[in-house]
Amino acid sequence: MSAPSAAPSHAPLLESLEMLERAVAYTRVQLQAVTREMLCLPTPCERWRLGALLDHMADSLDALTEAADLHHVSVADQPEPTGPPSPVDVVERLQVRACSLLGAWSAVARDDDVMVGDRPLSSSVLACAGALEVAVHGWDVSQATGVRAPIPAALARELLIWADVLVGDADRPERFDYPLSGPSVGPSSRLLMSLGREP
Repeated sequence: MSAPSAAPSHAPLLESLEMLERAVAYTRVQLQAVTREMLCLPTPCERWRLGALLDHMADSLDALTEAADLHHVSVADQPEPTGPPSPVDVVERLQVRACSLLGAWSAVARDDDVMVGDRPLSSSVLACAGALEVAVHGWDVSQATGVRAPIPAALARELLIWADVLVGDADRPERFDYPLSGPSVGPSSRLLMSLGREP
């Protein structure tokens, strides 16, 4: 997780937490389709196989939970995916971590600052950033498994607003790729194309 270079200092906290909850709910459904045989399949992130992506998602959920519990999260470079894929029980661990994440964020009562590396970021904006990452990786999983479920339209519309705020030049092409041009069909497609993914 990287610190946004330019983001508003506040957003409605309850709306941000509700958006994070919907992103987690969508992604948990996509995880249900994963089987052991799928872990070596490619994902929309060219460098990542599904098993490595699931490992990365687990790290992201841990970081977001840490942010809610401790009001601080370390900023680390994205690791190169190496080695064999995780065993399929990583899906179960992800489901447990998702529940822990929602539990931790449901206890956030005030829009206090969280230190992301050495930068303060409001809890509400960080929740929006978490929702964006969780939902997009849920879509990645859905593509890899062949389910191909779009991000729900209402959620995608909200995330698209935050994608413009939270994803900057420093995030491309490592966290997200460069925007794609061309026609799109619906909010999910527009969001994904803005993040360099082919819907």
